[in-house]
Amino acid sequence: MKLQFYFTVIFSLTSILTRSQELSQLNVEDIYKNLCASCHTSSAIGGSLKDGKWKYGGSDEEILHSIKNGITEKGMVAYSSVLTDEQIRAIVVYIREMESTDSVESTELDISDKVLETRYHPFKVETLTSGFRTPWSIAFLPDGSKLITERLGPIHLISSDNRLDSIPIKNTPKVIFDGPEGGMMDIALHPDYEKNGWIYLAFADGWRDEMGKSWSQTAIVRGRIRDHQWIDQEWIYKSDLKFYMQSGDYGTRIAFDDGYIYFVIGERGVMGHAQDLNRPNGKIFRLHDDGSIPNDNPFIETPEIPKGIWSYGHRNPQGLTIDSNHNVYATEHGARGGDEFNLIQKGKNYGWPIITHGINYNGQPITSITEKEGMEQPLVHWTPSIAPCGLTQYIGSLFPNWQNDFFVGSLRAQELHRLRVINKKVVEQEIILKGIGRIRDVRTGPDGYIYLLTDEPARLLRLVPSEKKGE
Repeated sequence: MKLQFYFTVIFSLTSILTRSQELSQLNVEDIYKNLCASCHTSSAIGGSLKDGKWKYGGSDEEILHSIKNGITEKGMVAYSSVLTDEQIRAIVVYIREMESTDSVESTELDISDKVLETRYHPFKVETLTSGFRTPWSIAFLPDGSKLITERLGPIHLISSDNRLDSIPIKNTPKVIFDGPEGGMMDIALHPDYEKNGWIYLAFADGWRDEMGKSWSQTAIVRGRIRDHQWIDQEWIYKSDLKFYMQSGDYGTRIAFDDGYIYFVIGERGVMGHAQDLNRPNGKIFRLHDDGSIPNDNPFIETPEIPKGIWSYGHRNPQGLTIDSNHNVYATEHGARGGDEFNLIQKGKNYGWPIITHGINYNGQPITSITEKEGMEQPLVHWTPSIAPCGLTQYIGSLFPNWQNDFFVGSLRAQELHRLRVINKKVVEQEIILKGIGRIRDVRTGPDGYIYLLTDEPARLLRLVPSEKKGE
């Protein structure tokens, strides 16, 4: 049996090393196919790598150790002699993807009559409104009506009885949208909206050149709405035009706390920009809510660094919220694996792309390390990717056993995750909803319900408490 194993390994290694393509250029699928697949099917010598059953340790670090150093008693050779640390890390990510059952299809199914059981609360899902194209974010007005942004630019008004107004808000900022990213993104009301009427928008600002190419960057404005018109616009953040780019990964979300506005600018598809403090990309910003710069920001005394930067080393955060103790939390898209839930702290470096649990979309490795001194670790990381989008902390009376828990939507996995954080650590995680569609936004409404905005299919949903099955 061992001779057969060694023959298979030697043949596989020889076939790789004799290709015209260098080993370093292979993606993770090719590496797995040539080195692992022949021995690790359900009926082969090494046993399946897809069933989640591990004899020699199933953590990422233990699997990595087994691949790198081999398992002598099983005749498994050490692959450190032919694979780089980065490639071995990529294989671990690929194994996690094979274990996953995240692939689901969106459904138009009406599930409003189904009671869904969770650890603490049974609930039903109500469909409130549909008819959007690609909705991105929701904000709640004091009179019970709602504002919803669409990627192509309009802001829609939803009445208090959840009817979609046929007339969108006019004269909103022009946006750049080339698909699938950019356009009109987040919307948020000033905490004192009833007094000042300010509404904040995050969007892809920019222009198209004479060749038809678009140049854009994440920007923040505020304005007011009167008689279906966007008026009184003021710029809160607009970067220097030299930072406008042609790629995606914009972020973004907006959150308020004690007179400050926090918002995200994604790394815009260029990894190294997240670590470059001279650029706005890959950063979370903190300004006064009028756009002025706080004197106690972390890099306020450093020349050349944008003075609004609060934290850096981010890839593409699309969830941002501030809890009742003024702690800032964000969810962040990794590339292929390595999605994160982070506690955001003043001046800290969150590591992208020097450390990550993910790999490139094309299967090429990014790095072999997942931690480094001076760089923050996520409270949770998801591999395979769930594509987290939308984040809220539940503060309401309708779901008392969820009080202060965080709810994370996801695009790729089409899931709603509940996270319980105690002493700034995640102590519990539960998937409470799956397969309802790509969840773009999650909000706790002022009425105590939890609202979801999905973009495929495009609709506004609400979680409603229910009696347990059989009662």
